[in-house]
Amino acid sequence: MWKFLFLAAAGYIVYKLFTNDLRRKAQSVENERRRDQERMATAGVMVKDPVCGTYVPADADIRVRDGGQVWCFCSYECRDEHLKRLGADTARSGDSDRT
Repeated sequence: MWKFLFLAAAGYIVYKLFTNDLRRKAQSVENERRRDQERMATAGVMVKDPVCGTYVPADADIRVRDGGQVWCFCSYECRDEHLKRLGADTARSGDSDRT
């Protein structure tokens, strides 16, 4: 009986050490990926999507030009959401000019 309890406890400890190690490695990889994206954004290679915050290449295919500002997007859904926001902001500023 004691042997079984000892083996079960030892197995549980080994399992927790193994899963914790995998979790730490995954977090390390995620942190490194995030640092790489921030470095590329600082260098001008990547830009941040204004809607969802995803980093996309500065020469992305999905873009919107608003005056002198060029916005790059990760998807057409994010682009459409941004255009809705721009339209709402324009409508609000247009209403305040009329009063």
